[in-house]
Amino acid sequence: MRIRATVRTLFAAAAVAALTLAGHVAPAAASGLDAPPRGANDWSCKPDSAHPEPVVLVNGTFKLMRENWATLSPKLKKAGYCVFAFNYGRMATDPIADSAGELRDFVAAVRAATGAAKVDLVGHSQGGMMPRYYIKFLGGADQVDDLVGIVPSNHGTANPLAPLIGKAFCPACIDQQTGSELLTKLNAGTETPEGPDYTVVTTRYDEVVVPYTSALLDGPKEYVTNVVLQDRCPLDPFMHDQATKDPVVAQWVLNALDRVGPADPDFQPRCLSL
Repeated sequence: MRIRATVRTLFAAAAVAALTLAGHVAPAAASGLDAPPRGANDWSCKPDSAHPEPVVLVNGTFKLMRENWATLSPKLKKAGYCVFAFNYGRMATDPIADSAGELRDFVAAVRAATGAAKVDLVGHSQGGMMPRYYIKFLGGADQVDDLVGIVPSNHGTANPLAPLIGKAFCPACIDQQTGSELLTKLNAGTETPEGPDYTVVTTRYDEVVVPYTSALLDGPKEYVTNVVLQDRCPLDPFMHDQATKDPVVAQWVLNALDRVGPADPDFQPRCLSL
């Protein structure tokens, strides 16, 4: 049942993306595609001493910022952060290296507007992995304080749909296949260059990035923390697509952003009551 649901979900997302990229979105819908989520893109926001780094939210593949961050963006804003989000790479389907260049430019704009020396990055799926290209190859190591990846595709996916969709219209899907040229380059040598702190939050029920352990990063515990939701909250039901809307995920994100270093591996979030 879960596999069939996953196939339907991925093909539905692919169909929407295909129509969007082909220019077949209705005008009324298209006019709102660049609308930010609540709490994001107040370009007059200035970070305070308690929250010195603005937070940049990075979408997953086939995602738009308004939906992807509808829950987490206002929570981060309420917690005191300056929050920014952007759409990139034709619904994040362009090659990863190109999208990383867009992220670099957006971070530069955020830093210029806020006066911050560094930013924190919180990304979903591709958005948790792609910033590592910016960090490793495009100068981001000196400009990022925290990278928090939510179900990130750090070592790719063995999902058989990735190459099918990728060949049709999604170079980023090809890049996110296990063993791809992009991921081989990204993960060669150190996976976590010094500079930022890295937190990975994933779920045992990830049906898109498979196996779920491919999200996890290697690196010193001083600046790398890997979190599997069910290790602390065994009944947490969240899968890949809606992970950014999980209240437990939000607690891990805030824990990582609010402290020096990555998320505390001993942190105990408040689990969902089912």
